[in-house]
Amino acid sequence: SVAHMCRNVQFGWLIRNLHANGASFFFICIYFHIGRGFYYGSYLNKETWNIGVVLLLALMATAFVGYVLPWGQMSFWGATVITNLFSAIPYIGQTLVEWAWGGFSVDNPTLTRFFALHFLLPFVIAGLTLVHLTLLHETGSNNPLGIPSDCDKIPFHPYYSTKDILGFAFMLILLASLALFSPNLLGDPENFTPANPL
Repeated sequence: SVAHMCRNVQFGWLIRNLHANGASFFFICIYFHIGRGFYYGSYLNKETWNIGVVLLLALMATAFVGYVLPWGQMSFWGATVITNLFSAIPYIGQTLVEWAWGGFSVDNPTLTRFFALHFLLPFVIAGLTLVHLTLLHETGSNNPLGIPSDCDKIPFHPYYSTKDILGFAFMLILLASLALFSPNLLGDPENFTPANPL
């Protein structure tokens, strides 16, 4: 269990903090990526953009089911509110909600299903990422100057690889600092209270 990992496994608490805060960092990077796409008009490459939108939805679903797993007050009520949105679907809505819950309220079967989804969805995301990159290489990526990609090229290594490694190291230092010195800064204090439907 998570409690066993955090208390008994060497540096288990650090792995959990890196995982929880890493999700927030990941979404910060995703939002910058989407902003860059809007700014440079990447939405004009419809196939690449649409797979990107599907990727975003899969990422949000993975983050949501992961957020439910600590089973605190915010987790419980977040799961209750979001899964109840399915009840707005005509005719089959309530059946879908009960199917997602595994019963008549958010409880242990819901947690088991969400844990399985939190494990399986990253494989779907990896596949979608490969499709996203394949389509990107077919259409070509946009650049700020609108220069055709077949002239004035420079090699990826060492110019861009050095820049990427520097950015990655900076983000890693920020993430490690957050996980070590203030691991609960981005979390909600209410989520430390165990889930209680009353």
